[in-house]
Amino acid sequence: MSNVIVQLLIIGLVAGIAGGMFGIGGGAIMVPAMVLLLGMDQKFATGTSVAAQILPIGLFAAIVYQRNGNLNPWHALYIAIGLLIGNLFGALFANQPYVSSEMMKKLYGVFLFVIGGRYLFFR
Repeated sequence: MSNVIVQLLIIGLVAGIAGGMFGIGGGAIMVPAMVLLLGMDQKFATGTSVAAQILPIGLFAAIVYQRNGNLNPWHALYIAIGLLIGNLFGALFANQPYVSSEMMKKLYGVFLFVIGGRYLFFR
């Protein structure tokens, strides 16, 4: 097995663990890992992350949360509808000729910084 395949499998494993624990994965784990560790272009890493999440990757984790009374399927459905529409608009924006990979990196960094600050300093 090639080194890149092993690295991608490890990235997926770490993102899966984070997804199961915190509900994150694609944007917070896979994209930065592909950009920083594998040297992928920001847009290429984002596209790869989105494609990896097409299948129902959270199915088994959702079953565990449901069995423990920690999931509202209706809330999840409404979020999924928003995700479908939001992902389309996000992809359309990110792939405009005036949006460079460098701009995407900066926007992404600001996004993570704001979310991190919110978690650290506010309720």
